[in-house]
Amino acid sequence: MRKIELQRHLEGAAPASFIKGMAREKKVDISGIFDPRGGYRFSGFPEFVRVYEAAISVLQRPEDYGRLMRAVLEAQVEEGVVYTEHFLCPDYCGGGDLGAWREYLLAMQEAAAAVPEITCRGIALMIRHMDPLRGRKAAECAAETAGGFLRGIGLAGNEKIGKISDFAWGFDCGREAGLGLTIHAGELQGPEEVRAALAFDPPRIGHGVRAIEDLALVDEIAEKGVLLECCPGSNLALGLYPGWRKHPIGQLHHRGVKVSFSTDDPPLFHTTLRGEYARLDVAVDWDDGVFAQLNRWALDAAFCDKDTKEKIAKLMEP
Repeated sequence: MRKIELQRHLEGAAPASFIKGMAREKKVDISGIFDPRGGYRFSGFPEFVRVYEAAISVLQRPEDYGRLMRAVLEAQVEEGVVYTEHFLCPDYCGGGDLGAWREYLLAMQEAAAAVPEITCRGIALMIRHMDPLRGRKAAECAAETAGGFLRGIGLAGNEKIGKISDFAWGFDCGREAGLGLTIHAGELQGPEEVRAALAFDPPRIGHGVRAIEDLALVDEIAEKGVLLECCPGSNLALGLYPGWRKHPIGQLHHRGVKVSFSTDDPPLFHTTLRGEYARLDVAVDWDDGVFAQLNRWALDAAFCDKDTKEKIAKLMEP
């Protein structure tokens, strides 16, 4: 099945072997973030962030990000993905400096063009557990480079630090530049965080699964037509739910909420998109028709232009 994947953090999609190779090239010792089998090692969200940022430390130049983009897209092609959106962070790509961000963005865009089997668009991220003033710089970088490859602005990071409203200026800045808005919420924190995200009228919410703890909120999400970018494998790896059958994606879908599903940071969570399709097929008892519907919802909610959507829709036809 040809697939749409909306939530994938570019750095978080870096295979452990790729990061190890970059570390050797740069003579950086980050061996402590890997387990004996060669994969990433962490326990809980705070340590996940530490490992994530240690891995990022070896990505130091625009060409490093270009190499990473190409490697990640080629892996997605192998899994049948024809359209994807990657979260990209101006803080990691040039420290929030606009000139440096442009260079990083160009390198990633050129790398994406070198993999024509898949269409990729970028979403600039503000990081919640960083200073909101840095979020402003990220939003300004996004606004100045909006259009074409860069189509969205988002908020991610540790939900237990700060408030969504701290980044309201960035949301407004991105919207004024014509960027789509998506906000991570309802992953580490409960339904109150999803309500806080809904207050900014985003067309999409990253994760959002803990809305299931408030059925009135679930119905509100369904009524507004907000799409939840669900990442079941990520949620299970971080201990939100004990197993695939306990994940609420099926309940959310049953109550009329538009959902898509993505892998978030697949090497870190030891998952693949194809593997998640297979597990959900068993756990939720969905047939190909439901999976096709989820992909149509994802394409409708994508931040690309109309012509790109029409092109991808043709590829998605049986």
